[in-house]
Amino acid sequence: MATGQIFSRTTQALFYNYKQLPIQRMLDFDFLCGRETPSVAGIINPGSEGFQKLFFGQEEIAIPVHSTIEAACAAHPTADVFINFASFRSAAASSMSALKQPTIRVIAIIAEGVPESDTKQLIAYARANNKVVIGPATVGGIQAGAFKIGDTAGTIDNIIQCKLYRPGSVGFVSKSGGMSNEMYNTIARVTDGIYEGIAIGGDVFPGSTLSDHILRFNNIPQVKMMVVLGELGGRDEYSLVEDMKQGKVNKPVVAWVSGTCATLFKSEVQFGHAGAKSGGELESAQAKNQALRDAGAIVPTSYEALEDAIKETFGKLVEEGKITPVKEVKPPQIPEDLNSAIKSGKVRAPTHIISTISDDRGEEPSYAGIPMSSIVEQGYGVGDVISLLWFKRSLPRYCTHFIEICIMLCADHGPCVSGAHNTIVTARAGKDLVSSLVSGLLTIGPRFGGAIDDAARFFKDAYDRNLTPYEFVESMKKKGIRVPGIGHRIKRGDNRDKRVELLQRFARTHFPSVKYMEYAVEVETYTLSKANNLVLNVDGAIGSLFLDLLAGSGMFSKQEIDEIVQIGYLNGLFVLARSIGLIGHTFDQKRLKQPLYRHPWEDVLYTK
Repeated sequence: MATGQIFSRTTQALFYNYKQLPIQRMLDFDFLCGRETPSVAGIINPGSEGFQKLFFGQEEIAIPVHSTIEAACAAHPTADVFINFASFRSAAASSMSALKQPTIRVIAIIAEGVPESDTKQLIAYARANNKVVIGPATVGGIQAGAFKIGDTAGTIDNIIQCKLYRPGSVGFVSKSGGMSNEMYNTIARVTDGIYEGIAIGGDVFPGSTLSDHILRFNNIPQVKMMVVLGELGGRDEYSLVEDMKQGKVNKPVVAWVSGTCATLFKSEVQFGHAGAKSGGELESAQAKNQALRDAGAIVPTSYEALEDAIKETFGKLVEEGKITPVKEVKPPQIPEDLNSAIKSGKVRAPTHIISTISDDRGEEPSYAGIPMSSIVEQGYGVGDVISLLWFKRSLPRYCTHFIEICIMLCADHGPCVSGAHNTIVTARAGKDLVSSLVSGLLTIGPRFGGAIDDAARFFKDAYDRNLTPYEFVESMKKKGIRVPGIGHRIKRGDNRDKRVELLQRFARTHFPSVKYMEYAVEVETYTLSKANNLVLNVDGAIGSLFLDLLAGSGMFSKQEIDEIVQIGYLNGLFVLARSIGLIGHTFDQKRLKQPLYRHPWEDVLYTK
């Protein structure tokens, strides 16, 4: 066991099993104390590596994350404290692994309920190798103005109230972490504060004892008096009694053992800690208090009188000139986290993203205000979901049915078109689904599947300006622009695209108005007089019919229709639909285990 100070302003720790709040509290304490370097050197998260972003004052820092204890110790050789936030199931194994690292001097085990046999092995190994174990079942410890373990001393407000941002003259040790926080406040009210405080933990076999730490404090010149808070159960306090009788402690000790109320109960009492259980007269709080009093400790008559005993002892030391009270300093302001400041109403912050189509807050996601459960229960289809997410409203059933027909008709057009070809080549190169899909989608544009928006745009402009088909086509010709939605590599006037016929038949049956489609048909009649392949293709059919859907449904303003066409909604239909086919081609090639594609040289014209 160490015989003196175990922490300093340069102490750094390795934190096992990442917990954001206790680490951030350690870093906030560092900043409060004016430390130049963060006290957390690295984080150990089994199975993961990288960095965790946290705050050191106002500066955001990246703390390395290591997957093993060995790697962390090798990367941070000056970090000699191991803070173990593992569960009680794995705390012993990870602690033993840390104890065996030559760079580690102190281990704090936070978990409660670590098997006693495992704890005994840890204690034996630590004592044989002159290392310190704090815990199990501990909140940790703190050296005021220098270093603290995890959640020790609680919030920043409590730390400031307890004057823990600068060293005092009192050494404090307790079994209870919760009572430690209470006592830090008590000591700060009647003295110049603590120099170091340790909670050894409430399990039956603590890694270090009350006596171990009192003997340490006795060897630290800055510690002028000690305060001990024990509890009924076990015989740990008697080790301190023996040390005091043997003269090993020459500084004033104010002590109290909690649990005097246990005598009021007829049966044996188990308090909160595993070790807080009276097993006989010697383990009672009364017997321990009397033994400490007989050994020379200052023991009040009740816990309520403990504060006065501490105050009186400190006052005498000041009068004797053994203590020069610490001059008070003003700690720096800890920047408040944005989330907590917003929650408390102290600040307002702008958002970075605006979303009007869906909301994932609350019990279930919603699309355009309609809960997911309602979408399922009311039998919504894919077209309905598209109407909610794309148009932010529930369109009539004939509209959503038309959208679904468009998706079905455009899902695939065989393996030879450019998009499918690219996807097939990529899949055969061994690439994954997303890569294969994207390679096909990237070919979509004005020459392949991307003419729906342009077709709608030009047909709408011509119709709204009352241009005859002749005027429209000839004006496009003068501008050197092909009429989008007109023309096909295979289909002819005497061999129409079946998909176009299906769409037109559905629209004439269900749409209130098909004025834009009829205009497109008139344009087709004129273009066919020029060439037999200048037929209305599926892009032109979808583009013109979507104009009829938007205008005829009565659910969109003229401005909204113009915006929908301009933004590219209609090409979105083709992208969505063709993704289905491209995914199918990817799976087809993978299933067939096709080899890497190489284009045959006979199909290439090599020329100078």
